[in-house]
Amino acid sequence: MATTAPRTDDELDRIGSAEELEVASRLRDGELGGWRTIWVVRVDGDIYVRSVNGPASAWFRATRARHEGRIEAGGVEKDVAFEDVDGEIDDTVDAAYRTKYGRCSAHTIQRITSSTAGSTTMRLLPRRPPREKAHVHRRRPRRRIARRAPRADHGRAP
Repeated sequence: MATTAPRTDDELDRIGSAEELEVASRLRDGELGGWRTIWVVRVDGDIYVRSVNGPASAWFRATRARHEGRIEAGGVEKDVAFEDVDGEIDDTVDAAYRTKYGRCSAHTIQRITSSTAGSTTMRLLPRRPPREKAHVHRRRPRRRIARRAPRADHGRAP
């Protein structure tokens, strides 16, 4: 299990007040996948995201591999863990989305606060950056030299 990194109130404010958040999931091989732009809200001392397109969204499906990734919002870039949230916070997160993005179309607000989108709600938890993979020096395989059959005369004149 990864240890969490400290997160300051300033970082929470900057991430939570950002209009959009860039997110990249950590893939099975430990590398970061592609970056996606999504909406983000802050509720009390936590940051939440969800997929407007529900669980079928490519970026959301990518979070399922390791539940880890990296975000950038409000000038803050952090390694995070994606923690699935049960429905108990959905109404509060819905209200935060309506308040923050209420100027957007009613259709878009309806989609981001739908039960389909709500089923993808995740809390972002800070993580320490993963350790870089140690470079393993691999020995070059020995080159096999085809042996020639010895010449009977060894190249000598009689």
